[in-house]
Amino acid sequence: SLVAAVERFQRRHQLQADGIIGPDTWAAFDIPIGQKIDQIRANLERMRWALKGLAGDFLLVDIAGYQLYHLSDDQITWSSPVQVGKPYRQTPVFSGRIRYLEWNPTWTVPPTILQKDVLPAIKRDPGYLARKNMVVLTHSGEQVDPAGIDWNRYPEQSFPYLLRQQPGPGNALGTVKFIFPNEHAVYLHDTPSRRLFGEASRAFSSGCIRVARPYELAKLLLRDQVELSDDEIAVILKEGVTQRQHLAKPFPVVILYWTTKWTDDGGLIFAPDIYQRDQKIVAALDQPLHLGALREQRAASVLR
Repeated sequence: SLVAAVERFQRRHQLQADGIIGPDTWAAFDIPIGQKIDQIRANLERMRWALKGLAGDFLLVDIAGYQLYHLSDDQITWSSPVQVGKPYRQTPVFSGRIRYLEWNPTWTVPPTILQKDVLPAIKRDPGYLARKNMVVLTHSGEQVDPAGIDWNRYPEQSFPYLLRQQPGPGNALGTVKFIFPNEHAVYLHDTPSRRLFGEASRAFSSGCIRVARPYELAKLLLRDQVELSDDEIAVILKEGVTQRQHLAKPFPVVILYWTTKWTDDGGLIFAPDIYQRDQKIVAALDQPLHLGALREQRAASVLR
């Protein structure tokens, strides 16, 4: 009974439900009630911002909860675990519309990852490019022989080429990606790092959202225009050719950050605030409300 109670507590605090009272579970025991109340207040405020007007069919990514949901008329009809951005490469909160998906995608290394991760790795390991199935390209798309590049100059100097990872099971985007154009260059995609979905805390990416069930998501998005079987998907992937498939109608996706959420039995889950965002909201809510100043601001806006 004690083990069952510990596991229940761990699930409510989004921890690995193993019944073992380790450091993370002890830390959750020590969270005071006042902090949990503040956590609820912060998330109620987020709900006030984000949920008004949301209706019909849409996808919702819960960053701190590491979950992707499909909602239809306020009912969850499908869900998938996800991996999100590391605390120093946070997944942003925004909304968009998925316009197409791409099978067997290539991956062009983004500038930040190129400078901070990939170029230093190439300097340490001359076989890095071959092992990662990457090619070097000019900005006009012409392939460059990496043996003719002085890699020791980078990343200290600006890199004049593009690095592109070819399609395949080891591609950083996996075998399919879902594109909704946005200023953050964030999208949903498959991943070769499947084992990480078994972790309770899944902040592993460089900002994009890795989906545990990408083929189910593809079927869901394409259901009104084509019925894809698992065998048909397997044929597409075996061909290894990049194919773009446009949606007949762009599909809404909302990316939000919740550190509390309700359970089916009416309880609450308290997720770790992985990006340390709650306290700023609580501090703003705790500020005194000066009605006189608010009336002046409204009057000034009317006059303008």
